[in-house]
Amino acid sequence: MRKSFYAYMARLKLIRRWGLMRNTQEENDAEHSLQVAMIAHGIALIGKNRYGRDIDPEHALALAVYHDAAEVLTGDMPTPVKYTSPKLREAYGRVESEAEETLLSMLPEDMREPIGKCMTEKDTLERKVVKCADRISAYIKCLEEQRAGNREFDAASRSISEAIREMDLPEVHDFMREMIPSFLLTLDELNQEDNP
Repeated sequence: MRKSFYAYMARLKLIRRWGLMRNTQEENDAEHSLQVAMIAHGIALIGKNRYGRDIDPEHALALAVYHDAAEVLTGDMPTPVKYTSPKLREAYGRVESEAEETLLSMLPEDMREPIGKCMTEKDTLERKVVKCADRISAYIKCLEEQRAGNREFDAASRSISEAIREMDLPEVHDFMREMIPSFLLTLDELNQEDNP
């Protein structure tokens, strides 16, 4: 088999997110993965530096880079569909796992294990941070759409915000309190904030 893993990863930019919702600005999986990686890295740094967590921020960043890799083969299934029933979620989980295995088979043998770990690692603090970062990225998307006057994201914004409030990592709440308000500013306001 050809070693086409990275050619497939480059196609993440073609996978559109939020497929069931009217968007003022389209978002793709490549953009989303970069944002999740930056947020996860930041949350992990806060956790390590402020709360003494035993966490590797660079590993959290790597997990985030590949957190939606399977979607290059499966597409992005909308959340309301994915979670319609436990049976559907379980079936989608099997499809996702098979897609990850297919992608890993496209790598040279000596790269499969470390990249596979980034795609499939479960139940670690780094993975939990990535899940939190994924939700924060979705919340940011909601804020951006709402700022553009798109009410389509109002309910999603409320439910995602509530899910974030319920997260049990203080570093997530620090990130939300300190970093998220800037997303509500215009470019001119950002420039004024940075250059008093």
